[in-house]
Amino acid sequence: MPYLAAADRYDRMPYHRCGASGLKLPAISLGLWHNFGGDRPYETSRAILRRAFDRGVTHIDLANNYGPPYGSAEETFGKVLRDDLRPYRDELVISTKAGYDMWPGPYGEWGSRKYLLASLDQSLARIGLDYVDIFYSHRFDPETPLAETMGALDSAVRQGKALYVGISSYSAERTRDAAAILRELGTPLLINQPSYSLLNRWIEPELVDAVGELGIGCIGFSPLAQGMLTDKYLDGIPEGSRASQHTSLSPDLLTDDTLAKIRALNEVAARRGQSLAQMALAWTLRDPRMTSVLIGASSVAQLDDSLGALDNPTFDDDELVEIDRYATDAPINIWARSSAE
Repeated sequence: MPYLAAADRYDRMPYHRCGASGLKLPAISLGLWHNFGGDRPYETSRAILRRAFDRGVTHIDLANNYGPPYGSAEETFGKVLRDDLRPYRDELVISTKAGYDMWPGPYGEWGSRKYLLASLDQSLARIGLDYVDIFYSHRFDPETPLAETMGALDSAVRQGKALYVGISSYSAERTRDAAAILRELGTPLLINQPSYSLLNRWIEPELVDAVGELGIGCIGFSPLAQGMLTDKYLDGIPEGSRASQHTSLSPDLLTDDTLAKIRALNEVAARRGQSLAQMALAWTLRDPRMTSVLIGASSVAQLDDSLGALDNPTFDDDELVEIDRYATDAPINIWARSSAE
């Protein structure tokens, strides 16, 4: 039977305007960093993507090296697009990025014009699209002139291969610089994508103010701190978890101090009638300058649990004060160097 999207898919998902642009994103977007690579069963990934769209998740976030192996998340999504979602292409916002290592040699990472535009062509071929909705510079390149990197993003739009452009993990200062260059080129900067969570609040002192002043959107990634802000680690490191596999989460990050914070936050969530993950997601969206938050999902059940964050999205002042006691930075920001350069 051909896939037919749920008729009520737009009834419960809030959509937020992305900065001063005309584009709106769902409050919760789906990122394909993990769980959608060639090492995962296709039908599982397919079921998650179909369920996400049925729940109003119209934004799918990719990057050239998502997998594993590199490129396979784009290939998986491309197959789901062909099998199920092609009739709904114009209802979807599809983004991809380039900046981290993708292929060997001096032209396979960072921010040169050669790498970014070659990578975009490869991404479009893997997904099976003529254009993506948003193309990102995945990280700031300290050795390539920023004007060259932003000029490549501008070229992607002028070539018809992207509708909008974004940056990821850029500091407030670099965001202002990038926005100024793109404004002069005539391709406005749409959005910044930084890491942000209860245990990683680096964007609050300056970056949130910068995106608000510049009129650009902000979409937070890793809002569950690579799984730490779930009930998974409340009683130790379970077998099969990211920490046990030493992938994106080192067990060294689960210190006694960090675990004490997580358990205290879990108690606040329980009083709110939420799982810890649901509260963590709702909290990242409490500031109206946050356009959206990116979640991952390894199952339909996990996706549904995360989307349940939208059932109780508001916090009273007392709750925020209590959360602030425990929501202090832990040494988990593995993207800190990229953001500081």
